Amino acid sequence: MNNPNSHNLKPRTSVVFWGTPEFALPALAALFKNGYDIMAVITNPDKPVGRKQLLTSPPTKVWAEKHKIPVFQPNSLEIGNWKLEIPHADIYIIASYGKIIPKEILNLPRFGAVNIHPSILPCWRGPSPIQYTILNGDMKTGVTIMKTDERMDHGPILAQQEFPISPPEARLAKSGKSQISKLTYKELHNELAKLGAELLMDTLLKWIAGEITPIPQNDAKATYSKILKKDDGRINWKKPAGEIERMVRAFNPWPGTWTLWPTNKKIMRLRIESAEFDDSESLEGSPGFIWQKPDGGICVKTGHGSLVLKEITPSGKKVMSANAFCLGYKNFIGSNLI
Repeated sequence: MNNPNSHNLKPRTSVVFWGTPEFALPALAALFKNGYDIMAVITNPDKPVGRKQLLTSPPTKVWAEKHKIPVFQPNSLEIGNWKLEIPHADIYIIASYGKIIPKEILNLPRFGAVNIHPSILPCWRGPSPIQYTILNGDMKTGVTIMKTDERMDHGPILAQQEFPISPPEARLAKSGKSQISKLTYKELHNELAKLGAELLMDTLLKWIAGEITPIPQNDAKATYSKILKKDDGRINWKKPAGEIERMVRAFNPWPGTWTLWPTNKKIMRLRIESAEFDDSESLEGSPGFIWQKPDGGICVKTGHGSLVLKEITPSGKKVMSANAFCLGYKNFIGSNLI
Protein backbone atom coordinates (compact mmCIF):
# COMPACT_ATOMS: atom_id res chain seq x y z
CA MET A 1 0.00 0.00 0.00
CA ASN A 2 2.85 2.38 0.80
CA ASN A 3 6.34 3.20 -0.34
CA PRO A 4 8.68 0.93 1.66
CA ASN A 5 11.73 3.05 0.88
CA SER A 6 10.45 6.22 2.55
CA HIS A 7 10.93 6.48 6.31
CA ASN A 8 11.51 10.20 6.74
CA LEU A 9 8.27 10.67 8.70
CA LYS A 10 8.15 8.87 12.08
CA PRO A 11 5.42 8.05 12.69
CA ARG A 12 4.20 8.50 9.14
CA THR A 13 1.26 10.87 8.70
CA SER A 14 -1.81 9.01 7.46
CA VAL A 15 -3.78 10.49 4.56
CA VAL A 16 -7.09 9.91 2.80
CA PHE A 17 -6.84 11.42 -0.67
CA TRP A 18 -9.89 12.89 -2.42
CA GLY A 19 -9.43 13.50 -6.15
CA THR A 20 -10.65 12.48 -9.59
CA PRO A 21 -8.98 13.87 -12.75
CA GLU A 22 -5.38 14.04 -13.98
CA PHE A 23 -4.83 17.30 -12.09
CA ALA A 24 -4.77 15.27 -8.84
CA LEU A 25 -2.10 12.78 -9.94
CA PRO A 26 1.09 14.81 -9.22
CA ALA A 27 -0.07 15.49 -5.66
CA LEU A 28 -1.05 11.86 -5.10
CA ALA A 29 2.30 10.65 -6.44
CA ALA A 30 4.19 13.21 -4.32
CA LEU A 31 2.45 12.02 -1.14
CA PHE A 32 3.38 8.43 -1.97
CA LYS A 33 6.99 9.30 -2.83
CA ASN A 34 7.46 11.31 0.37
CA GLY A 35 6.31 8.52 2.64
CA TYR A 36 2.83 9.59 3.65
CA ASP A 37 0.62 6.67 4.62
CA ILE A 38 -2.15 6.78 2.00
CA MET A 39 -5.05 4.91 3.59
CA ALA A 40 -7.48 5.30 0.70
CA VAL A 41 -8.28 7.23 -2.47
CA ILE A 42 -11.83 8.55 -2.76
CA THR A 43 -12.93 9.45 -6.26
CA ASN A 44 -16.02 9.74 -8.44
CA PRO A 45 -17.71 6.66 -9.92
CA ASP A 46 -16.61 5.24 -13.28
CA LYS A 47 -18.44 6.86 -16.19
CA PRO A 48 -19.04 6.27 -19.92
CA VAL A 49 -16.51 8.07 -22.14
CA GLY A 50 -16.22 8.70 -25.87
CA ARG A 51 -18.44 7.79 -28.81
CA LYS A 52 -18.64 4.16 -27.75
CA GLN A 53 -19.49 5.21 -24.16
CA LEU A 54 -17.02 2.78 -22.64
CA LEU A 55 -17.15 2.68 -18.84
CA THR A 56 -13.89 4.34 -17.76
CA SER A 57 -12.21 4.65 -14.36
CA PRO A 58 -10.98 8.06 -13.11
CA PRO A 59 -7.19 8.57 -13.38
CA THR A 60 -6.80 8.54 -9.59
CA LYS A 61 -8.52 5.15 -9.35
CA VAL A 62 -6.20 3.70 -11.98
CA TRP A 63 -3.16 5.04 -10.09
CA ALA A 64 -4.41 3.80 -6.72
CA GLU A 65 -5.15 0.29 -7.95
CA LYS A 66 -1.69 0.11 -9.52
CA HIS A 67 -0.20 0.95 -6.10
CA LYS A 68 -2.62 -1.38 -4.25
CA ILE A 69 -4.35 1.43 -2.35
CA PRO A 70 -8.06 0.99 -1.46
CA VAL A 71 -10.50 3.01 -3.57
CA PHE A 72 -13.93 4.36 -2.59
CA GLN A 73 -16.35 5.70 -5.24
CA PRO A 74 -19.50 6.99 -3.50
CA ASN A 75 -22.34 8.19 -5.70
CA SER A 76 -23.36 10.64 -2.99
CA LEU A 77 -21.82 12.01 0.19
CA GLU A 78 -25.22 12.80 1.70
CA ILE A 79 -27.05 9.47 1.75
CA GLY A 80 -26.56 6.77 4.38
CA ASN A 81 -23.63 6.26 6.73
CA TRP A 82 -21.05 5.24 4.14
CA LYS A 83 -18.59 7.78 5.63
CA LEU A 84 -18.08 5.40 8.53
CA GLU A 85 -16.24 3.17 6.05
CA ILE A 86 -13.52 5.79 5.44
CA PRO A 87 -10.28 4.60 7.04
CA HIS A 88 -9.02 6.69 9.93
CA ALA A 89 -6.49 9.32 8.81
CA ASP A 90 -4.62 12.25 10.28
CA ILE A 91 -5.52 14.53 7.36
CA TYR A 92 -7.56 14.63 4.16
CA ILE A 93 -5.96 15.96 0.97
CA ILE A 94 -8.37 17.16 -1.74
CA ALA A 95 -7.48 17.89 -5.37
CA SER A 96 -10.32 18.36 -7.88
CA TYR A 97 -12.59 15.81 -6.25
CA GLY A 98 -15.71 17.21 -7.92
CA LYS A 99 -18.23 17.24 -5.08
CA ILE A 100 -18.88 19.37 -2.00
CA ILE A 101 -17.81 17.36 1.06
CA PRO A 102 -20.12 17.75 4.10
CA LYS A 103 -18.78 19.40 7.23
CA GLU A 104 -19.32 16.23 9.25
CA ILE A 105 -16.81 14.41 7.04
CA LEU A 106 -14.32 17.27 6.81
CA ASN A 107 -14.09 17.39 10.61
CA LEU A 108 -13.12 13.72 11.01
CA PRO A 109 -9.29 13.97 10.70
CA ARG A 110 -7.34 15.75 13.45
CA PHE A 111 -5.51 18.03 10.98
CA GLY A 112 -8.67 18.71 8.99
CA ALA A 113 -8.92 18.71 5.20
CA VAL A 114 -6.54 20.57 2.90
CA ASN A 115 -7.38 21.44 -0.71
CA ILE A 116 -5.20 22.25 -3.75
CA HIS A 117 -6.88 24.84 -5.99
CA PRO A 118 -5.40 26.04 -9.33
CA SER A 119 -5.85 29.79 -8.88
CA ILE A 120 -4.84 32.55 -6.49
CA LEU A 121 -7.94 32.52 -4.31
CA PRO A 122 -10.31 34.27 -3.92
CA CYS A 123 -9.90 34.72 -7.68
CA TRP A 124 -11.71 32.08 -9.75
CA ARG A 125 -13.42 29.95 -7.18
CA GLY A 126 -15.43 27.11 -8.67
CA PRO A 127 -14.95 24.17 -11.04
CA SER A 128 -13.18 25.77 -14.06
CA PRO A 129 -10.49 28.17 -12.78
CA ILE A 130 -7.84 27.32 -15.39
CA GLN A 131 -10.23 27.87 -18.31
CA TYR A 132 -11.42 31.18 -16.85
CA THR A 133 -7.84 32.34 -16.30
CA ILE A 134 -7.17 31.93 -20.03
CA LEU A 135 -10.55 33.29 -21.11
CA ASN A 136 -10.07 36.41 -19.02
CA GLY A 137 -6.56 37.04 -20.37
CA ASP A 138 -5.14 37.09 -16.83
CA MET A 139 -1.47 38.04 -16.59
CA LYS A 140 -0.82 35.68 -13.71
CA THR A 141 -2.35 32.74 -11.90
CA GLY A 142 -1.02 30.16 -9.45
CA VAL A 143 -2.08 27.61 -6.86
CA THR A 144 -3.60 27.91 -3.40
CA ILE A 145 -3.39 25.44 -0.53
CA MET A 146 -6.40 26.04 1.70
CA LYS A 147 -8.14 24.50 4.69
CA THR A 148 -11.39 23.17 3.30
CA ASP A 149 -14.78 24.08 4.73
CA GLU A 150 -18.26 23.14 3.53
CA ARG A 151 -18.46 26.06 1.05
CA MET A 152 -16.85 25.88 -2.39
CA ASP A 153 -13.25 27.18 -2.34
CA HIS A 154 -14.09 29.38 0.63
CA GLY A 155 -11.79 28.17 3.41
CA PRO A 156 -8.82 30.02 4.87
CA ILE A 157 -5.50 30.07 2.99
CA LEU A 158 -2.46 28.12 4.16
CA ALA A 159 -0.11 28.93 1.26
CA GLN A 160 -0.07 30.37 -2.26
CA GLN A 161 2.38 30.34 -5.14
CA GLU A 162 2.01 32.60 -8.19
CA PHE A 163 2.66 31.54 -11.77
CA PRO A 164 3.22 34.40 -14.24
CA ILE A 165 1.68 33.98 -17.68
CA SER A 166 2.00 37.50 -19.11
CA PRO A 167 3.63 37.74 -22.56
CA PRO A 168 6.42 37.96 -23.49
CA GLU A 169 8.08 37.37 -20.12
CA ALA A 170 6.05 34.30 -19.17
CA ARG A 171 8.00 31.12 -18.57
CA LEU A 172 6.79 27.60 -18.00
CA ALA A 173 7.85 26.75 -14.45
CA LYS A 174 11.16 24.87 -14.38
CA SER A 175 10.66 23.60 -17.91
CA GLY A 176 13.32 25.63 -19.67
CA LYS A 177 10.81 26.83 -22.27
CA SER A 178 11.02 30.59 -22.36
CA GLN A 179 8.70 33.27 -23.69
CA ILE A 180 5.54 31.18 -23.77
CA SER A 181 2.81 33.75 -24.31
CA LYS A 182 -0.03 31.59 -25.62
CA LEU A 183 -0.59 28.88 -23.06
CA THR A 184 -3.26 26.33 -23.85
CA TYR A 185 -5.50 24.80 -21.21
CA LYS A 186 -3.49 21.56 -21.19
CA GLU A 187 -0.14 23.34 -20.82
CA LEU A 188 -1.34 25.53 -17.98
CA HIS A 189 -3.17 22.61 -16.34
CA ASN A 190 0.00 20.50 -16.29
CA GLU A 191 2.16 23.30 -14.90
CA LEU A 192 -0.28 24.16 -12.11
CA ALA A 193 -0.72 20.48 -11.20
CA LYS A 194 3.05 20.13 -10.73
CA LEU A 195 3.29 23.44 -8.89
CA GLY A 196 0.42 22.42 -6.62
CA ALA A 197 2.12 19.14 -5.69
CA GLU A 198 5.36 20.95 -4.85
CA LEU A 199 3.61 23.56 -2.74
CA LEU A 200 1.58 20.86 -0.97
CA MET A 201 4.71 19.01 0.15
CA ASP A 202 6.21 22.17 1.60
CA THR A 203 2.97 23.29 3.23
CA LEU A 204 1.95 19.98 4.81
CA LEU A 205 5.04 19.70 7.01
CA LYS A 206 4.54 23.23 8.30
CA TRP A 207 0.77 22.76 8.80
CA ILE A 208 1.17 19.53 10.74
CA ALA A 209 3.93 21.11 12.85
CA GLY A 210 1.58 23.98 13.78
CA GLU A 211 3.72 26.59 12.01
CA ILE A 212 0.94 28.04 9.80
CA THR A 213 -1.86 30.40 10.83
CA PRO A 214 -4.68 30.17 8.24
CA ILE A 215 -5.59 33.50 6.62
CA PRO A 216 -9.31 34.08 5.82
CA GLN A 217 -10.14 34.90 2.22
CA ASN A 218 -11.49 38.32 1.28
CA ASP A 219 -14.96 37.36 0.02
CA ALA A 220 -15.49 40.85 -1.41
CA LYS A 221 -12.77 40.14 -4.01
CA ALA A 222 -14.04 36.70 -4.99
CA THR A 223 -14.64 35.85 -8.65
CA TYR A 224 -16.31 32.66 -9.84
CA SER A 225 -15.97 30.12 -12.62
CA LYS A 226 -18.81 27.80 -13.62
CA ILE A 227 -19.25 24.27 -14.94
CA LEU A 228 -18.66 24.40 -18.68
CA LYS A 229 -21.31 23.12 -21.07
CA LYS A 230 -21.13 22.32 -24.78
CA ASP A 231 -23.00 25.50 -25.74
CA ASP A 232 -20.34 27.62 -24.00
CA GLY A 233 -17.99 26.75 -26.84
CA ARG A 234 -20.10 28.17 -29.66
CA ILE A 235 -18.40 31.15 -31.28
CA ASN A 236 -20.12 34.52 -31.56
CA TRP A 237 -18.23 36.06 -34.48
CA LYS A 238 -19.25 39.56 -33.39
CA LYS A 239 -16.80 39.27 -30.50
CA PRO A 240 -13.18 40.46 -30.95
CA ALA A 241 -10.72 38.01 -32.50
CA GLY A 242 -8.51 38.08 -29.41
CA GLU A 243 -11.37 36.94 -27.20
CA ILE A 244 -12.29 34.10 -29.58
CA GLU A 245 -8.64 32.99 -29.77
CA ARG A 246 -8.56 32.72 -25.95
CA MET A 247 -11.72 30.57 -26.16
CA VAL A 248 -9.92 28.19 -28.51
CA ARG A 249 -7.03 27.77 -26.06
CA ALA A 250 -9.23 27.57 -22.96
CA PHE A 251 -11.88 25.17 -24.26
CA ASN A 252 -9.68 22.45 -25.75
CA PRO A 253 -10.45 19.60 -25.13
CA TRP A 254 -13.76 20.48 -23.41
CA PRO A 255 -16.23 21.82 -24.39
CA GLY A 256 -14.39 22.65 -27.60
CA THR A 257 -14.75 25.87 -29.59
CA TRP A 258 -17.13 25.44 -32.49
CA THR A 259 -19.16 27.11 -35.20
CA LEU A 260 -21.60 26.20 -37.97
CA TRP A 261 -21.00 26.41 -41.71
CA PRO A 262 -24.18 26.44 -43.85
CA THR A 263 -23.66 24.81 -47.27
CA ASN A 264 -26.13 24.10 -50.06
CA LYS A 265 -26.65 20.53 -48.82
CA LYS A 266 -26.45 20.78 -45.04
CA ILE A 267 -25.15 22.72 -42.06
CA MET A 268 -21.70 21.44 -41.07
CA ARG A 269 -20.38 21.74 -37.53
CA LEU A 270 -16.72 22.77 -37.38
CA ARG A 271 -14.61 22.57 -34.24
CA ILE A 272 -11.69 25.04 -34.12
CA GLU A 273 -8.68 23.19 -32.65
CA SER A 274 -6.06 25.94 -32.96
CA ALA A 275 -6.07 29.50 -34.24
CA GLU A 276 -4.34 32.87 -34.03
CA PHE A 277 -5.74 36.39 -34.02
CA ASP A 278 -4.76 39.03 -36.53
CA ASP A 279 -5.44 42.77 -36.51
CA SER A 280 -6.04 42.83 -40.27
CA GLU A 281 -9.62 42.72 -41.53
CA SER A 282 -11.44 41.95 -44.73
CA LEU A 283 -12.96 45.00 -46.39
CA GLU A 284 -16.00 42.96 -47.35
CA GLY A 285 -18.45 40.82 -45.48
CA SER A 286 -19.77 40.86 -41.92
CA PRO A 287 -18.52 38.97 -38.84
CA GLY A 288 -18.22 35.29 -39.77
CA PHE A 289 -17.06 36.04 -43.36
CA ILE A 290 -14.24 33.70 -44.49
CA TRP A 291 -11.39 35.22 -46.47
CA GLN A 292 -7.81 34.37 -47.42
CA LYS A 293 -4.68 36.44 -46.77
CA PRO A 294 -2.04 36.91 -49.48
CA ASP A 295 0.22 34.49 -47.59
CA GLY A 296 -2.48 31.79 -47.80
CA GLY A 297 -3.81 32.08 -44.25
CA ILE A 298 -7.51 31.20 -43.86
CA CYS A 299 -9.22 33.96 -41.87
CA VAL A 300 -12.61 34.67 -40.37
CA LYS A 301 -13.77 38.24 -39.91
CA THR A 302 -14.82 39.08 -36.33
CA GLY A 303 -16.15 42.08 -34.45
CA HIS A 304 -12.57 43.36 -34.29
CA GLY A 305 -9.74 41.85 -36.31
CA SER A 306 -9.68 38.37 -37.80
CA LEU A 307 -9.23 34.84 -36.50
CA VAL A 308 -6.65 32.88 -38.51
CA LEU A 309 -7.74 29.24 -38.60
CA LYS A 310 -4.93 26.72 -38.15
CA GLU A 311 -6.56 23.36 -37.39
CA ILE A 312 -10.22 22.37 -37.56
CA THR A 313 -12.26 19.20 -37.08
CA PRO A 314 -15.30 18.81 -39.35
CA SER A 315 -18.13 16.87 -37.71
CA GLY A 316 -17.47 13.13 -37.96
CA LYS A 317 -13.95 13.56 -39.35
CA LYS A 318 -10.38 13.85 -38.09
CA VAL A 319 -8.41 16.99 -37.28
CA MET A 320 -7.00 18.70 -40.38
CA SER A 321 -5.33 21.94 -41.31
CA ALA A 322 -7.60 24.75 -42.44
CA ASN A 323 -5.81 24.81 -45.79
CA ALA A 324 -6.40 21.08 -46.28
CA PHE A 325 -10.09 21.59 -45.51
CA CYS A 326 -10.27 24.32 -48.17
CA LEU A 327 -8.81 21.94 -50.76
CA GLY A 328 -11.77 19.63 -50.20
CA TYR A 329 -14.36 22.41 -49.97
CA LYS A 330 -13.60 24.97 -52.68
CA ASN A 331 -16.60 27.12 -51.68
CA PHE A 332 -15.41 27.63 -48.10
CA ILE A 333 -13.57 30.90 -48.78
CA GLY A 334 -16.07 33.66 -49.43
CA SER A 335 -18.85 32.01 -47.42
CA ASN A 336 -19.96 32.71 -43.86
CA LEU A 337 -19.80 30.93 -40.51
CA ILE A 338 -22.68 31.34 -38.09
